[in-house]
Amino acid sequence: MRRAIQLGKSGLALAAPNPSVGCILVVNETIIGEGFTSPFGGPHAEVNAIKAVKDKSLLAKATLYVTLEPCSHFGKTPPCVDLIMTHDIPRVVIGLLDPNPKVAGNGIRALKASGCEVVSGVLAAECTRLHKRFLSHFQKKRPYITLKWAESLDGYIAPEKEARAKNPTPFWITNRYSRQYVHRWRSEEMAILVGTNTVLEDNPKLTVRDWVGPPPIRILLDRYGRIPSDHHVLDGSTRTIIFTENSPAQKGPKDTVFEELDFSKPLAQQICTHLYQHNIHSVLVEGGSKTLETFIDAGLWDEAFIFKGVSIFKNGIKAPTLAGERISTQSVLKDILIHLRND
Repeated sequence: MRRAIQLGKSGLALAAPNPSVGCILVVNETIIGEGFTSPFGGPHAEVNAIKAVKDKSLLAKATLYVTLEPCSHFGKTPPCVDLIMTHDIPRVVIGLLDPNPKVAGNGIRALKASGCEVVSGVLAAECTRLHKRFLSHFQKKRPYITLKWAESLDGYIAPEKEARAKNPTPFWITNRYSRQYVHRWRSEEMAILVGTNTVLEDNPKLTVRDWVGPPPIRILLDRYGRIPSDHHVLDGSTRTIIFTENSPAQKGPKDTVFEELDFSKPLAQQICTHLYQHNIHSVLVEGGSKTLETFIDAGLWDEAFIFKGVSIFKNGIKAPTLAGERISTQSVLKDILIHLRND
């Protein structure tokens, strides 16, 4: 199962909104086939693992290990349980039950009814971490929320405005290896969210550049429609959702939609509701400070990654304050990366 989990991580960048499942087939302690979920719309992990088995006659005495309950319904692909039963695989070991109401134990019941031995709940905690985005969508009815920011050694996320005015380009607090971490995270999450001031001050692209993977859906908070049309986030290169107070009368750029929020009320839950309706299973909140604090104050976050650089600003925009369970602290050259989980 640990190998299956390892395989599941390989598909994170492309499988969404499907869960990135890992699967292996074993005969006499030897792996004869393995696979993980293909890019969205393609074969599931079980299909890829079975396809990888060179001698299909071995399947009749194999054990299939899979991180999530095999699907039992028709979607973009046929049910995986049908393929398992077609090949008379006698034993299936499952990490987690699928929370999707279309499955939710039906896959296990179908396998047992066919005479297959089924064991479930193996390394359930580890499989839960692998499928945290998928589980959040179905169990919490909201995306899995990861906060990320970089702060100076003395606790500022940006220097004072006078310094920014002299040099309006992005001020890098962290080194290039820390920034590569961020691009990897962007490739693994379905969406990235920033506020108006971050866009106006940095003109970011919010794409994946220092890692291999698809760009996330861009989520922008722009209450008054202040973001100029020539900014990178409005270039129409990738799907973009703009939260505003009043949707503009004119049509936006390609692949851009507007959603209205009531800015007189707490925003975090409203945003989560809209993202759930858009079938977005995870979001990386990158700032700025006000946007991050919107989610922190509402308690709507699951994990946070905080970089501490070596710069000292003395004044500027203070970094958010966040309490949570510390998972790890590591060095990235001279930067420090702190990983927290909302306990």
